[in-house]
Amino acid sequence: YQLMFMDVLTVLHFYLYRAEKTEVLSEDLLQVEKRLDLVKQVTHSTHKKLAACLQGQQGTDVEKRSKKLPLTILAQCMVEGAAVLGDDSLLGKMLKLCGETEEKLAQELIQFEFQIERDVVEPLYVLAEVDIPNIQKQRKHLAKLVLDMDSARTSHPSTLQPGAKSESLREEMEEAANRMEICRVSSQSPPLMFYSFLQLFKTQAEYHRKSLEILHSVLPQIKAHQEAWVEKPSFGKSLEEHLNISGREIAFPIEACVTMLLECGMQEEGLFRVAPSASKLKKLKASLDCGVLDVQEYSSDPHAIAGALKSYLRELPEPLMTTELYDEWIQASNIQDMDKRLQALMAACEKLPTDNLNNFRYLVKFLAKLSEYQDVNKMTAGNMAIVLGPNLLWTHTEPNMTEMMTTVSLQIVGIIEPIIQHADWFFPGGGDHCLCIEICSRAEHCSFDSSSTTVNDLL
Repeated sequence: YQLMFMDVLTVLHFYLYRAEKTEVLSEDLLQVEKRLDLVKQVTHSTHKKLAACLQGQQGTDVEKRSKKLPLTILAQCMVEGAAVLGDDSLLGKMLKLCGETEEKLAQELIQFEFQIERDVVEPLYVLAEVDIPNIQKQRKHLAKLVLDMDSARTSHPSTLQPGAKSESLREEMEEAANRMEICRVSSQSPPLMFYSFLQLFKTQAEYHRKSLEILHSVLPQIKAHQEAWVEKPSFGKSLEEHLNISGREIAFPIEACVTMLLECGMQEEGLFRVAPSASKLKKLKASLDCGVLDVQEYSSDPHAIAGALKSYLRELPEPLMTTELYDEWIQASNIQDMDKRLQALMAACEKLPTDNLNNFRYLVKFLAKLSEYQDVNKMTAGNMAIVLGPNLLWTHTEPNMTEMMTTVSLQIVGIIEPIIQHADWFFPGGGDHCLCIEICSRAEHCSFDSSSTTVNDLL
């Protein structure tokens, strides 16, 4: 009986102590171990992708990092380009300003990436590669201690009695259990991972705020450079706006085209009537919008020059002869008596705004000069009135195309033709040689500026 009692006691002790030690590896700890694997996987992946987002080389100093940063390279390229173009050009000024701005943005980016490395990338690396493996290591160590204790108790029941070896083993196991519990609590504590991501967004917000301040500070400067630049697109802009900005009396496209035609187009047959090459016309209009062009490039194609002049007149928001005086012009054209018609046209002409009058006079004097070569170019005053009239006067409420091509067109011809024929009566003063004042000096290369030909030069 005594032997049987001892056997039963041994079995009971085995199960009791096994159950007691199994409680150290509770269900919570087993769930934590499984979750740690997921956390490690997510943290490692996030660390890898975040590090790949950094444009600079990790671990390098500021100077080395700056040299290889794409934004720094772009800034340097812009500054060098500005030096090549010079500060006297709008593009040169813009490139210099943009290059300096990009350099400031690059410095902000470098500081941002350094902070991200320190406060986010490195902590994520430590979490994935150090902290979580240590937790898993403690878990395995604890499991081994439990198994050792259970094995010892099963093999040597005498260890149930207090002793140095059993106490030492128990203390070590309890210490491992405590460390495991701390790890369990830490792994479930939000600041462990949330802090890194919170810091990421705080740092990003600060970086973008500073970058936005830099951009906001430079935008007014860019706009000021643009507004201060004399040469601006003229096609499609109002005559008054173009003249005020450029400080001219004659619109640049009108002056440039007239000057070039005086040099190379006076005897060209069908001038203003023959359609130019579309590509050549587009290129010439772009050159006129830039404010600088080479006469020699277009001297072989006067039809492109004439086409550009027609396009400029037609693309004005308001006709050169004004919408306000449209009815008065038309009424004058209906007068059958030529003397009275001329008087009525003169009265309407005198009502033109100063800018419109100056440019209209400049153009009419040129057309009168062109008509002197009508035996060669076949462009009589009437022919020029037909092809140019609709570009000088139109109404924004045209009834239909048929009427415009018949009655209205005839009325406009009846206005423009007598004005060209009697140009010296409408606009007295000046001689034929005045039209050619600027040509000699521009024969090699033509570059117009705001101080070139004025009305007095032409007339």
